[in-house]
Amino acid sequence: MSTAAALLACTGLLWGCDDGSPQKNDVAPPAEQAKADQGKAEPAKGDTIKIGVIATMTGPLASLGEEAMRGVDLAFDELGAAIPGKKIVLVKESSDATPNVARDAARKLIEQEKVDFIVGPLSGDEGLAVRDLAKSHPERVFVNGSAAAQDITLRDQAPNFYRFSPDGAQWMTGVGSYAFKEKGYKRVATLAEDYSYPYTLVGGFMAEFCHVGGRVPKKLWVPLGTKDYSSVISSLPKDIDAIYVALGGADALTFLKQYKQFGGKAPLIGGSSTVDQMVLDSKGDIAEHLVGTISGVPIADDNPSASWQAFVKAYRAKFPDAYKFPSGTLHSYYTNMKAALLALQQAGGDLSNGQQKLKDALGKLEFEAPSGKVKLDKNRNAISDSYLIVVEKKEDGTLFKRLLQVVPEVNQTMKLPEDGFLKLGSFNRDNPSCP
Repeated sequence: MSTAAALLACTGLLWGCDDGSPQKNDVAPPAEQAKADQGKAEPAKGDTIKIGVIATMTGPLASLGEEAMRGVDLAFDELGAAIPGKKIVLVKESSDATPNVARDAARKLIEQEKVDFIVGPLSGDEGLAVRDLAKSHPERVFVNGSAAAQDITLRDQAPNFYRFSPDGAQWMTGVGSYAFKEKGYKRVATLAEDYSYPYTLVGGFMAEFCHVGGRVPKKLWVPLGTKDYSSVISSLPKDIDAIYVALGGADALTFLKQYKQFGGKAPLIGGSSTVDQMVLDSKGDIAEHLVGTISGVPIADDNPSASWQAFVKAYRAKFPDAYKFPSGTLHSYYTNMKAALLALQQAGGDLSNGQQKLKDALGKLEFEAPSGKVKLDKNRNAISDSYLIVVEKKEDGTLFKRLLQVVPEVNQTMKLPEDGFLKLGSFNRDNPSCP
């Protein structure tokens, strides 16, 4: 038995294993650049507070970036004028899902636009890069957008980086056990994009699935923007019960189309992005292969709570031509922007002394997001509810995420002891493993 497999077999509180799944950071800026960044461009002074926003508006995740900005606008409409005597201005900057461009966008916002603090970015590798940049700008606050790679906050943290949305592994809490015990899936292959966020999703699923007895005989990784999945599909093992797919946006649709063309029959387990609204609302019948797919997500479309229903109503009123339901990306950006504005209000707009009042307010903040109560742990990462869902089809043909189970107050170690979880090591292409 491998070290990872042995750790997955230990005793624990929920599914019987300690958890700790950080990610390898390959995107830190060179030391000389970090040194050069020290002390540049102090935050702006006066009655205007400038908030920089980074979202992926070009590249393979551009459609998610559009939803990100919608989430920012919803939060700003709600709280943007909440500080008497202060004018709050948003300065939006685009990235393209790559760490270097996200880091450059953050530098531009700081050095040229003179923003006071930043909300963003969108994807996992971008988040690791901006987290590292935050270390060389301790005078400013950085609040996450929707980046969900686990190591952004679990290891090598920046004390001025705050994430009020969960990481991808948190969303997977309960999915592995449900797949094994309720669906009867014993052997599952995985297919995911080859970067930090999908590593987190796959790792979170496997940690639980492997512990309860499941096996993953093959893991397949593809670059963002893959157009041809024929070799991937042909290399899937024949003796599997299901495929765990962690592809987002256009990648998910391309795979689903080609899998259908190849006559693929295996049921799917979805990474959070694979069952997101951009995929479910796609034209034609491609996404219908997802009907019956289980997943773990930050939001469930039929959540009966008053806060979620009000949020859906506000989303549809402001963006009538957008998706049937808010996306996970939109919800994350909305939640993080709302947190920033609430904390700014509590600090009275005071950004003096290295933004200490804002930092104190963020660290203590608890509030109701559309998906439930949110608060932070010691690493400034969200503790919040997660949702086990199944994709179903309404009579009008709409695909939606039906709520199966609420998993309350999931922390970054998936409700398991931190020390044991950390021993699992960083989730990556090879870890965890249970062939």
